[in-house]
Amino acid sequence: MHADETKISIDNHDAYVWVFTNHDAVAYIYAESREGGMVQELLKDFKGVLVSDFYSAYDSIDCPQQKCLIHLIRDLNDDFFKQPFNDELTSMVREFSELIKAIVETIDRFGLKARFLRKHKKQVDRFNRSILGREFKTEVAIKYQKRFEKNADKLFIFLDYDNVPWNNNNAEHAIKPLAKLRHVFGGQGTPKSIHDYLVLLSVEETCKYRGISFLDFLRSGELNIDKFSADDRSRR
Repeated sequence: MHADETKISIDNHDAYVWVFTNHDAVAYIYAESREGGMVQELLKDFKGVLVSDFYSAYDSIDCPQQKCLIHLIRDLNDDFFKQPFNDELTSMVREFSELIKAIVETIDRFGLKARFLRKHKKQVDRFNRSILGREFKTEVAIKYQKRFEKNADKLFIFLDYDNVPWNNNNAEHAIKPLAKLRHVFGGQGTPKSIHDYLVLLSVEETCKYRGISFLDFLRSGELNIDKFSADDRSRR
């Protein structure tokens, strides 16, 4: 499951929409705040792999987790361009880039298959020993050393599972339709109207993921997308 959240204006006050998605379904959930209690309660029984950004609200959820490496790469690149002559950061970025490049080459050849990806776990261990075993002196290098240490068990969990991405692009893509919501309501909606809209948006995007017509589903009177999808394939 991929998870992400985004800010939205309701009655001219900030609120949030949480997005949960996988390869064939999307759910949008309204929340008054970005505090982690809601998502932690919602996912307390989830035991699959959770793919997310580095927001700390996800950390206490008891399941295998994959942090989005693209977020980490962006942050590293931003700081590297700010401090191109920082030798400690340069070394760290180079080693991490070499590790990611090798893994992506395997994914390009074989896809997200654990039996091919597990071979990179030794490289990950070498990288962690190299980074965590050093005594850095610059503030930015120390910051990333602590970040690698804190998330050591969440950066490469995808190496152990089939079809688990190393990024959170799926959730970020699912957030894009919410731009229409902001435009339609213009900050003037109510929690109830937003909730109703999000229910419809969840159904619409799930239909889109499954390649079925949202309008046909609504017109059918069916309440179960799985059943409608199966019947639709049967008719075709």
